[in-house]
Amino acid sequence: MQTKEENKQKLGFWSIVLFGINGIIGSGIFLLPSTPMKLIGIGSIFVLLFDAFLVVTIALCFAQDANFFDKNGGPYLYAKDAFGNFIGYEVGFVTWAIRMIAEAAAAFAFATVLGSFFPSLSNSNVRSVVIAVLITALVVMNISGVRLTKIVNNIVTVGKLVPLIIFVAVGIFFIKGTNFAPFFPDGKYTSGSFGQSALTMFFAFTGFEGIAVAAGEMDNPKKNLPKAMIIIVGAVASVYVLIQLTAIGIMGYKLAGSSTPLMDALAKVTGNFGKDLITAGSLISIGGLLVASSFITPRSGVALAENKMMPKILAKRNKKNAPYVAIIISAIVSLVIALFNSTFADLALISAISRFAQYIPTIIAVLVFSKTKKSQPINFKIPLGPIIPIIALAVSLWLLIQTSIQELIWGFGALIIAIPFYFLTPFRHFKE
Repeated sequence: MQTKEENKQKLGFWSIVLFGINGIIGSGIFLLPSTPMKLIGIGSIFVLLFDAFLVVTIALCFAQDANFFDKNGGPYLYAKDAFGNFIGYEVGFVTWAIRMIAEAAAAFAFATVLGSFFPSLSNSNVRSVVIAVLITALVVMNISGVRLTKIVNNIVTVGKLVPLIIFVAVGIFFIKGTNFAPFFPDGKYTSGSFGQSALTMFFAFTGFEGIAVAAGEMDNPKKNLPKAMIIIVGAVASVYVLIQLTAIGIMGYKLAGSSTPLMDALAKVTGNFGKDLITAGSLISIGGLLVASSFITPRSGVALAENKMMPKILAKRNKKNAPYVAIIISAIVSLVIALFNSTFADLALISAISRFAQYIPTIIAVLVFSKTKKSQPINFKIPLGPIIPIIALAVSLWLLIQTSIQELIWGFGALIIAIPFYFLTPFRHFKE
């Protein structure tokens, strides 16, 4: 039985929803509209809907798997239960590693955007100091416990959505119908452009799975997590579609040549005020993503420790119930990666592709659990039986083959790196 104080440290339903939205909407949405516009033009709207459909099918799989677990771990726990310790360890190791890489990339992006806003901070040495201060502040916040992190996350999530809502609310009055023609660039469809666009735009959705990792920090996760996952993905997809439609309606095909599409689009109708607003929104968005990521990332290490696949010291908690050892270690690794890498794009791409090392086992686990856990009561059940998991698996594999061999090797390299760690670590136990 949990005490009243322990319950205060738990995430309620709407805090779960806000954490999920915060974990998805980052810097990508502010850069989203231009790249697919180059590839497939107005058709990018339908590619976005296609990606949203895929994410919903995967999220439904996460939601059904979440019925059976109320501890930290998410994809790691699902894979371990469905396929055994080795596959579980692989997924858990990759989950933690990729989240640290993604956090490093986000910290680097925040410092870079801040430097573009304040030129005095654009120097590489100063940028390194900004990154160090930022990551240290996140450590202090998370060590202070879930309650403080929850408050900060809720405020930041609302704050990052405001500029996006303003963008749509203002921009919708400046949409021109003529900007929606021709449907494809140069009036014709280019073979392969749909798949390339789908992969590119899918990156903006990654992160929805992170909320499942921290199930142990939630109030009644078996009941709340499945419902929250559906609301999270639905809300984000709606925001993305509205932004894409508005940006195209304002800029037309000029959008394809913009490196800062939302800033340029709003500047066209409001002047510098709009551009500054979106720039500030970008900083809040990336900062908010870091708040959510810095909370979730250590829990990946905690999940491995709690299941005796990593040293148990990783699961050690302070009086505020914060896993301070995992928080500090995760922050140190992220800081080192951020300071010794000079390209955000490469880190982001590796992180995005690697997410499928979590998605695919989670999808297949739904089919496994339908046999092994069919007698257990559940709060959420995927409609149409096995059809949705099969669709999610088929579309995920199709999306991956749109990627080059080199990108796949970089993306799934952590799976190879994890193998010797699994067999050499003295901390793993095959019996609970």
